[in-house]
Amino acid sequence: MKNFELEVSAPGRLCLFGEHQDYFGLPIIAAAINLRIFIKGKERKDKKFSITMPDIGEEDGFFLEKELPYHQERDYLRSAVNILQREGIQISAGWDCLIRGSIPINSGSASSSALVVAWIKFLLEAQNEDKHLAPEKIAELGFLAEVAEFKEPGGKMDHYSSSLGGVLSIHFDDNLRFKKLKNPLKEFVLADSLQKKDTTGMLGHIKSHVLRGVESVSQNMKDFSLKTPLTQEVQQEIEKLPSEEKRLLHGTLLTRDLTKEGENLFGSDDFDHARFGQLLSLQQVVLRDYLHISTPKIEEMIESSLQAGALGAKTNGSGGGGCIFAYTPEKAEPVAEALRKLGAKTYIIRVDGGVRKEI
Repeated sequence: MKNFELEVSAPGRLCLFGEHQDYFGLPIIAAAINLRIFIKGKERKDKKFSITMPDIGEEDGFFLEKELPYHQERDYLRSAVNILQREGIQISAGWDCLIRGSIPINSGSASSSALVVAWIKFLLEAQNEDKHLAPEKIAELGFLAEVAEFKEPGGKMDHYSSSLGGVLSIHFDDNLRFKKLKNPLKEFVLADSLQKKDTTGMLGHIKSHVLRGVESVSQNMKDFSLKTPLTQEVQQEIEKLPSEEKRLLHGTLLTRDLTKEGENLFGSDDFDHARFGQLLSLQQVVLRDYLHISTPKIEEMIESSLQAGALGAKTNGSGGGGCIFAYTPEKAEPVAEALRKLGAKTYIIRVDGGVRKEI
């Protein structure tokens, strides 16, 4: 495909603090990374979309119609078109498109959300829909196309991270609030364990048990919610729960408090890189011991990265396989080499900007 008329890209993300928090309305801190999905396209004279995805050896195509039928379980290319058309955005012509990217797929680094965000940006740019191009609007449309449309249990963290870029604090309460944090961060090593994971199954399991635990505790503590401080009285009530609900609810509250400490760290005048690394490792302890979303391979990778000089390391995203990342100022190469010796695929990365038009 030659003579591209339009190109956009969107980044993957690191979840620094707050795994499994956004769909409970709790805060997270995430960072967009310089691994991206790129979509290039050339307008056609008919209403057909012809899409080539050489990274995964697939092609797709469809003709525009009022409501596109879905051909697979999570048909994001078609769902995004349907969502935009329901928003009153009429797509007037088809395109020949090429989709490529460097984000590990199905590995916890938000490759699917980056694809959806980039695709929506592409379609809006193709239609010159300037009023819909605000990053926050693209994030909301991305959530509708990826999560709400297919009744998935996930939240909005990935879509906002990919759309807005940088280091981002997002408070998912009744009125979603986000804040761009300063970015003092240096290099990370992202490492793919090459263990595939069941993101939606894990999200559904954690969500249902935590909400059950909240309901049980609130029967004895009327005002209890996931925003209630973790006092001794609260911990005593949590101890009364069945083991699965007790463990997952406790882990959720510990993650909430670590996220708050992380946000305070980013707000300090003198960013403490060593403490940041420590907080990442503390978050991993919660993910391993309370949420049970680690694996022996992940733990081996984390230990190896710390021994090679990383300041901290943790699972990236929903867990159960996929990627870890290690914070590696001045130590990226030796950490990456140590992880490669374990069979991981590694990337030395930095924080990057959000969704953007390239040409």
